[in-house]
Amino acid sequence: MGITKENPDLNIAVLIDADNVSSTKIEGILDEVKRHGTPSIKRIYGDWTSAYVSGWKAPLLTHAITPIQQYSYTSGKNSTDSALIIDAMDILHTQQIDGFCIVSSDSDFTRLAIRLRESGKVVLGIGQKKTPKPFIAACDKFIYIEILGDGRNETAAASTEIPEKDKDSDHIEKGTLRPTDTETISNNFIKLLRNTIDDVADESGWASLAELGALLNKRKPDFDPRIYGFSKLTPFFKSLSKHFDIEEKNVENSKIKHVYIKNKESKKPIRIKRKLSNK
Repeated sequence: MGITKENPDLNIAVLIDADNVSSTKIEGILDEVKRHGTPSIKRIYGDWTSAYVSGWKAPLLTHAITPIQQYSYTSGKNSTDSALIIDAMDILHTQQIDGFCIVSSDSDFTRLAIRLRESGKVVLGIGQKKTPKPFIAACDKFIYIEILGDGRNETAAASTEIPEKDKDSDHIEKGTLRPTDTETISNNFIKLLRNTIDDVADESGWASLAELGALLNKRKPDFDPRIYGFSKLTPFFKSLSKHFDIEEKNVENSKIKHVYIKNKESKKPIRIKRKLSNK
């Protein structure tokens, strides 16, 4: 059982930190969760006497989310975190839940994510790009909230105008995160991709895209082709054609395609031998 593949039978408890998430993103968040399973429990934590979370009232009714009141007893202390953590542990031991979705950008939930995974539960994290790396690494999969639509108006929500040549069926056009040009991908990430391909490739060097994606998600939980403006892995790797070869094979009597990726041979740098000067 894993969260990297769509599994509609996976029962997921969605726990939202209202102090760290905008109410305009809730539809995109729930749509993302539904890609991985069924959000059977939906709770949100905050001080509902505060005007800061007043924008959540209508979305709670629309999406049947249960608000959990947590007063801020001390200024500067986030008591919402404690309430969410305690609830998560209660759910872990009393409910038939397969996984948890923690919606927050707070590193205080790092230990919780680790503990839930130690208990055999899958953990999906959703938060902002500023989310500390320890929390991201503690999740099975982490989605940046900036790439999710806000559900109000997908056309108006797209803050990034995609160039005409890139407007094809494989591009996504929703969200508020400006897609990163694949040309700017770091050498370290290219190396990670190449190593991951090598680890799942057959003797001829070809790797199944499905196996590659599963291992890549384990090694880099926050990787998502949508960050680069692509809805799926296939067009993402096609955009990196100078590094990788791609092959698509049709399954007989089926619309299904099997996709395979292979590392292109890297050119070894030419080493120039320096002549030692005689002194």
